[in-house]
Amino acid sequence: MDKWEYKTIKFKPGGFLGGKIDEEELETDFNKYGQEGWELVSCFDTSFGQGTSREVIAVMKRKIG
Repeated sequence: MDKWEYKTIKFKPGGFLGGKIDEEELETDFNKYGQEGWELVSCFDTSFGQGTSREVIAVMKRKIG
């Protein structure tokens, strides 16, 4: 049976009212985690209306053992 470990990553948006994610930074971070064996499971934002986000949450997993 496979065993997994999980990691939760929070990305803080910038820009006016905090609604803009730096796509290049996000891609760089995902590629870094991918090279370490992490796989993206889920990604969602914690929006509070009018298209603005407080943060983007990414859930990653990788096999252990």
